[in-house]
Amino acid sequence: MILAAAAGQSVAAAAGASGLSPQACSKWRLNGLRDQPRGGRPPTIAPLTRLAVIARATETPPGGRTRWTQRQLAGAVGISVASVNRVLKRGDLKPHKTDYWCGRSPDPEFAAKQAAILGLYLEPPSGALVLSIDEKSQIQALDRTQPELPLRAGRPRRLTATYKRHGTTCLLAALSIATGTVEARCLDRATHQEFLAFLKTLYRKHPHCELHIVLDNLSVHKHATVLAWAERRRRLHLHFTPTYASWLNQIEIWFRILTRAVVKDGVWLSKAELVAQIMAYIQAYNATQAHPFRWTYTGQPLAA
Repeated sequence: MILAAAAGQSVAAAAGASGLSPQACSKWRLNGLRDQPRGGRPPTIAPLTRLAVIARATETPPGGRTRWTQRQLAGAVGISVASVNRVLKRGDLKPHKTDYWCGRSPDPEFAAKQAAILGLYLEPPSGALVLSIDEKSQIQALDRTQPELPLRAGRPRRLTATYKRHGTTCLLAALSIATGTVEARCLDRATHQEFLAFLKTLYRKHPHCELHIVLDNLSVHKHATVLAWAERRRRLHLHFTPTYASWLNQIEIWFRILTRAVVKDGVWLSKAELVAQIMAYIQAYNATQAHPFRWTYTGQPLAA
């Protein structure tokens, strides 16, 4: 039909050749392939207004706040909340959201310390035992002010937002890199005396092998008494993570598992009940779940 019109044929001839009605052929002759006008109101957000929203959203808000809300941006620029939402969505800006990343460690020996720890994980010395040790402090024994409402169809388990505190405990734990099993004890406090006693227990428990222990730079780990005792043990080797790089310590992975499985949303009537549940979980974890963590990093920089 379009080709017939371009060739100068009449509307009737074009209609007969294409099988369309004369009215349809006439419409295409007049408008060609131009789109019909779309419904709805044309955009009303001016370019300068869009720039003002973007500029405000990327600045620190006044009044001591740390982030903008869409309502506050709308009030600052003088447009509706819906318009602010459209501008932010189009610009892929999310002032309500914050991501975290690990900054560069200032440790001048970062590469050497990291290589030593990763070497222990990937290729531990023959016959040696590699342990990852750290504390998880301030685990609160929280009780709720009202009874728990159990899980029901269409309704999750529910706890009151108000709670009672029954004290805190500190978990001192050692993760075996080779097996994934955990040795731990709960303490009322976490000083260098408790840490040294834990080290001595582990040293006596494994009398016939070299012990390589991965630690972060917590002050109790580097206390002069602890370092002096470790220096006199030929079978004992302490490996400290680089500054601001405690994430290299594999026990942090297991602490996350413990938090999800036990600590988060727990209800306890006493600190003793909390301690008993943690130790029962560790016993069950060692018997049924413990396994070495699988290394998945390929060596490619994360930015790539």
